[in-house]
Amino acid sequence: MPDFLLEIGCEEIPARMIAAASEELRERVTALLTRERLSGGEVTHFDTPRRLAVMAAGIAASQADIVEQVTGPSVNVAYKDGQPTPAAVAFAKKAGVDVAQLEKITTPKGEYIAAKVTKKGRSAAAILAEGLPKELSTIYWPKNMYWQKPNERFVRPVRWLVAMLDGETIPLEFDGIRAGKTSRGHRILSDGAVTISHAGPLYFESLRTAKVLGRGEREHQIRKALDAATRTIPGARWREDKALLDTVVNLTEYPSAILGSFDPQFLALPEEVLVTVMRDHQKYFAVEDAAGKLAPHFLAVLNTDSDPQGLIRHGNERVLRARFNDARFFWETDQKKSLLERLESLKHVTFQKDLGSYFDKTQRVQRLCSWLSEILKQSGVTVRPGVIHKAVCLAKADLTTELVKEFTELQGIVGGLYARAQQLDESLPEATRFAIADAIYDHYKPESTDDDVPRSTEGAVLSIGDKADTIAGMFALGLVPSGSKDPFALRRQANAIVKVIAEKKLPLRLGDLMRDARSGYQRSEAEKKFVDNAKFNESVATFFRERLEFYLKDVCGYAYDVVKAVLGADAEDVVDALQRAEAVKQVLHLPEFQAIGAACKRMRNILKQAAEKGIAPAASFEDLPNSPQEEKNLAAYVEVNGPKVEALRKKKEYGEALTLLSTAREPVDAFFDKVMVMVEDAKLRANRLALLRTLLKEFSTIADFSEIVTEGKA
Repeated sequence: MPDFLLEIGCEEIPARMIAAASEELRERVTALLTRERLSGGEVTHFDTPRRLAVMAAGIAASQADIVEQVTGPSVNVAYKDGQPTPAAVAFAKKAGVDVAQLEKITTPKGEYIAAKVTKKGRSAAAILAEGLPKELSTIYWPKNMYWQKPNERFVRPVRWLVAMLDGETIPLEFDGIRAGKTSRGHRILSDGAVTISHAGPLYFESLRTAKVLGRGEREHQIRKALDAATRTIPGARWREDKALLDTVVNLTEYPSAILGSFDPQFLALPEEVLVTVMRDHQKYFAVEDAAGKLAPHFLAVLNTDSDPQGLIRHGNERVLRARFNDARFFWETDQKKSLLERLESLKHVTFQKDLGSYFDKTQRVQRLCSWLSEILKQSGVTVRPGVIHKAVCLAKADLTTELVKEFTELQGIVGGLYARAQQLDESLPEATRFAIADAIYDHYKPESTDDDVPRSTEGAVLSIGDKADTIAGMFALGLVPSGSKDPFALRRQANAIVKVIAEKKLPLRLGDLMRDARSGYQRSEAEKKFVDNAKFNESVATFFRERLEFYLKDVCGYAYDVVKAVLGADAEDVVDALQRAEAVKQVLHLPEFQAIGAACKRMRNILKQAAEKGIAPAASFEDLPNSPQEEKNLAAYVEVNGPKVEALRKKKEYGEALTLLSTAREPVDAFFDKVMVMVEDAKLRANRLALLRTLLKEFSTIADFSEIVTEGKA
């Protein structure tokens, strides 16, 4: 069974696109091998800035032959007076068998003739040569390039192809390039062409000899190089940055690192500005001293093995010095105009073409945050509305600063830094000014599920209000995310709202939040283009339910059925949903709740079937004279324990409530063992349906237990 190798070589692929494309190619090749019955060992992938490669060990050299039964015309048509008709002869010829080999088979439609046909398997080389070009051309890239033929597209021009089964070349062609056995090594450190003698492990050795390393090797080499360079400065360490490390891994094939320095006078600028310039604009790692403070050094990762004369280091230092000078100039220029003086300029900064300016947005967010502050105060949460009001007023003012225009990654952060550095109001105590600055600094947080939430309650309220206003406006315009399309990052912002509410334990309901956010657009020009309220409420409710489900399942790690059960009872209160999910998780393994889950499914199905037949439950359950004892016992259980469960639920003592509900197993099991619900007697039937409806409602106040998966659980 031969080993398979595919390598597509091209001009440098953007670093941010490599990992996803490499994984997609692996999945596509795996699916192709499985679909064509060629699968062998594990399919692995290999990638560098100039290549995507896939290897599969021990695939089938060809497909196995398949014997298929082909059905022909009916027996009555195929034979007349015991002799084959022209229809039978034609069928036999088409099937490639003798008429005498035709068989009679019985089908639901009657007797037909059939033939057993052997379908010869195709060679792996032929299948791959035919199927791989389509797989390569359909890889998703955020941006494509088109060249030569109108129908050929790829992220960058293709320069070479390697496609092999063991030592043999597959006759594959893509983008006018025919596959061969020749790859290419490192642009600078190798002689260029690299001959691949075999599709197995020798491929990696050949590339390694040509100074091309795999992803894991490159990361290890970069870490070693960064450590070695940093050790030349006593007490220093390089600042760990996983995202930046992933980027430089995808920018290099044989990496090394150099240590550079900058004038310590630049340390007078805020650390956030310096690190952003180094990280986002130059792809440099920051260096810090033993106390964690920024040191006047940086680390650059090179796609070569050394810089013996220091020319690359000098060039990087010169570029960084120019960048820092720009940042210092912008910082000093911006200080000539305070954030308060910049508010009027927001009228000329467009938020969204149909939703007005950032000045309009600021006014809406102020109203929304005032309402949120009042809700929190009434719920006993300590919050400073004055701090929130001033922070909202200034939150977007930094969009007019020169520093943010140059370094857009710093929006919000610059506003917080300027609010801390400037004397906004002489009457404000310093602590209050710093609280305002912190809220502005944090109001874009969290930018991902791994990011921290704002440090203060005031920052949390501003973060929620700002994002809710954006989501409300976009949904009201009908700009709802669909599939992979989310140009305004609404999913990310909704994830952030859920995370902030959850981690800050804020008593805010999602539906109320979004209705209040939409009301901020009342009597505006934008409202004339909005969808109706019913459509808005429905789409927003579905959207946030999905976001809360994502948070509970993927961020918090709750089981799928637990999340479904919890959200089936209420998907509006984030903090409450977390508490209920934890309570359900603690009791889910108990046999009582496995039984109750099955009983809830049964009750729901009975009520659903009754509704489909137009059979309505009674308005309320009655104790009828001919009711069996099991029915009376269950009704008595509901009457006694229903109010107790409700009282515990209102106090959010969900563990105790679920423990009490678990005692329902015995009367519920006895009822279903002895009592028939869908009886002929209409009054008795309606009465029992009313009992099931009441019981199901009692069970579902904390979680919809009919969503619990009971099969295969202990």
